Amino acid sequence: MSSSDAAASSSDANATAMQIDAATEAAPPTPTITEVSSAKCFGGVVKQFKHRSAVLDCDMTFVVFLPAAARVIDVANKERNPQDVPALYWLSGLTCNDQNFITKAGAQRAAAKHDIILVCPDTSPRGCNIPGETDSWDFGAGAGFYVDATEDKWSKHYNMYTYITAELQAIVEENFNVNPERQSIFGHSMGGHGALICALKNPGMYKSVSAFAPICHPTQCPWGTKAFSGYLGADKETWKVGVTAICYCCFVACAAAMRRSSTLACLAVGSL
Repeated sequence: MSSSDAAASSSDANATAMQIDAATEAAPPTPTITEVSSAKCFGGVVKQFKHRSAVLDCDMTFVVFLPAAARVIDVANKERNPQDVPALYWLSGLTCNDQNFITKAGAQRAAAKHDIILVCPDTSPRGCNIPGETDSWDFGAGAGFYVDATEDKWSKHYNMYTYITAELQAIVEENFNVNPERQSIFGHSMGGHGALICALKNPGMYKSVSAFAPICHPTQCPWGTKAFSGYLGADKETWKVGVTAICYCCFVACAAAMRRSSTLACLAVGSL
């Protein structure tokens, strides 16, 4: 190899290395989580964690139930194994937080029996100090509606759709021995709406989606129109980008389409 060829090869290698370094710097690291509380439950453990969310630009908490087969893993060791367990995400409704379902539902008994990790996020960003954020119970704090806001006032913080489908999912996969190919999502009321749009907009991401008394056609009900007008603006055409409006007939049609890659189900907690 001539000296000129060697110099060119070295230059290309350096350029490639710089591109890799730039890509690494551009990708936000998965947030570090800090344990807030821990309690034994049905042979497993319920833990609450907090972390700084890059997507929501605020501190967030979430609760997990870890059955006996689950564990907090060493994040430095990313190796997976056949014993990794499925994860089931629960999305709560208006005024709720990360504690409501895990405290009241009793789902840990079934999750322990079937070795399923339960993941319960909060329903909105917290402590953002946005004017009007806490003025009403059905908009703002406790009412994020699992959409990504586009209105300037809310778009910096209120991005619950991306938080649930991307950031929180990455946190769970990095810190617990979950099987990323076996995750499902369900919810109630506003959380039922959230579960539906998360699953229907991401075919194959979830093995099942369940909705209990969901706000399934939010563009035609007062709660939905109030939330979407505030987060997404007055132009209803723009709502189609941030949310999927689902009537019953559309729901059935989407169910048939999804069966190719996943199962759409409406299950009682006791039959997890």
